[in-house]
Amino acid sequence: MQNIAKMTMSVLAISLSFLYSFCSPGSKQGIDKPDTSKPDPVQPVEVYVTTATQSMLFKKINLEFNKKDNLSPYTVTLDPTQQYQQIDGFGAAFTGSTCYNLLKMNAANRKALLTEVFDTREGMGYSFIRIALGCSDFSLSEYSYCDKPGMENFALHEEDTKYVIPVLKEILAINPKVKIMASPWTPPLWMKVNNLKELKPHNKWNDGQLNPSNYQDYASYFVKYINAMKNNGIDIYAVTVQNEPLNRGNSASLYMTWQEQRDFIKTALGPAFKTAGINTRIISYDHNYDYDSHKPENADQIHYPAKIYEDPDAAKYIDGAAYHAYGGSETEMDYIHNAFPDKNLYFTEISIGLWGYTFAEDLMWNLEHVGIGTLNRHCKAVIVWNFMLDEQHGPNRPGGCTNCLGVIDINKADYTTLTRNSHYYDLAHLSKVIQGGAKRIKTSGFTTSGLHYTAVLNPDNTVGVVVLNTKDEPQSITLAMDGRSLSYSLPAKSVASFKWKK
Repeated sequence: MQNIAKMTMSVLAISLSFLYSFCSPGSKQGIDKPDTSKPDPVQPVEVYVTTATQSMLFKKINLEFNKKDNLSPYTVTLDPTQQYQQIDGFGAAFTGSTCYNLLKMNAANRKALLTEVFDTREGMGYSFIRIALGCSDFSLSEYSYCDKPGMENFALHEEDTKYVIPVLKEILAINPKVKIMASPWTPPLWMKVNNLKELKPHNKWNDGQLNPSNYQDYASYFVKYINAMKNNGIDIYAVTVQNEPLNRGNSASLYMTWQEQRDFIKTALGPAFKTAGINTRIISYDHNYDYDSHKPENADQIHYPAKIYEDPDAAKYIDGAAYHAYGGSETEMDYIHNAFPDKNLYFTEISIGLWGYTFAEDLMWNLEHVGIGTLNRHCKAVIVWNFMLDEQHGPNRPGGCTNCLGVIDINKADYTTLTRNSHYYDLAHLSKVIQGGAKRIKTSGFTTSGLHYTAVLNPDNTVGVVVLNTKDEPQSITLAMDGRSLSYSLPAKSVASFKWKK
């Protein structure tokens, strides 16, 4: 009887509750009106933070947009209606040495690592890599694809087919949208002469100049390479005409002035691509900001790509210019862009190494000058040097860099133990929130010494922002866009990457 009484009272309470809700003020036909006083659901913001002290290493935290009106004096306003260059992406060089080291790993570990850096959902989302067109100072040997005179002898080298191409295929299986740039360190030796006056054969891998009588052969060499790689399932998105054309001293090199490059492009390479129906982009220069002008022979090489662009017969074949950061300042990009705004800019090489490397200093410097610094100067891509070297900085070639560090170093005692260096985190902070195809957008408002930032609108309608604080104390910042804002205090000497749905 007691249980029946309890059940009766419960039914009565439920009935009265329903009757009250049905007849309560503000309701109609038993359906409550939406409470318009409630704010929209709070949208999360992904944030990734790395500190120079390594107390935080790409640590993910979640923020929410501010619920109150933004009155912050530290406000940076983003304007997605003001857009600049389209960004191709970020990545590293997959040299012969890198691919050799990767293939020394067991298959499962290698796949896990490549997924970590190339997967666009669970990983960092690298989207642009650079490879050598032939040998480099990080190959297992010196070689070209046509060491025996005569273009009928062209063939991809074993180092490419055994190491580079298999790794590229594994990468493309993870992220098919990765763009690949190829750069030659030297043409075949039989195409080289000691100088353009004497025109004597130069049978050496380093130095020398391209014999003008071999311009057509060398253009055919590029065409055959692009087609051979395509036949192996690898599309070459872009080529640079010569790696470091003003550097005679690498283990494999070619000296090529802007005058030579102009003539080669307009009389041979450009027409050869057009005839063969090749859409691979031709990128000029590919060397330091200062044009190695400290060397007297380079005195007339200042603004190298701009001088080529002044010739319309050459310029019509050229997509843009590429730069390295071993000399000069990224402000040179401002000059080139302002002079020729229709030509693209790429950053294609910087290495870290034992010439003063510290994680803290290089993390800060590279993000300020190579990452954010080049993007804010209309650069389309940021590519650093070797993705992976062993703990002895190799394999490498005598005459090249013998104390470079990779983005990641691997211990060759087990080919398992990895050390992620500063470049790993530089690239992670860029590629995780800035997708290939993103458009850089306008930022305005709060500025202060030691604070650097860039912002984009991604193809999937997300917003990506990278903020760097190089100061010894924390720095507050508020990001505002479309009537919403979020605030964060960056730790001393740190970088934070933000991403949210627009």
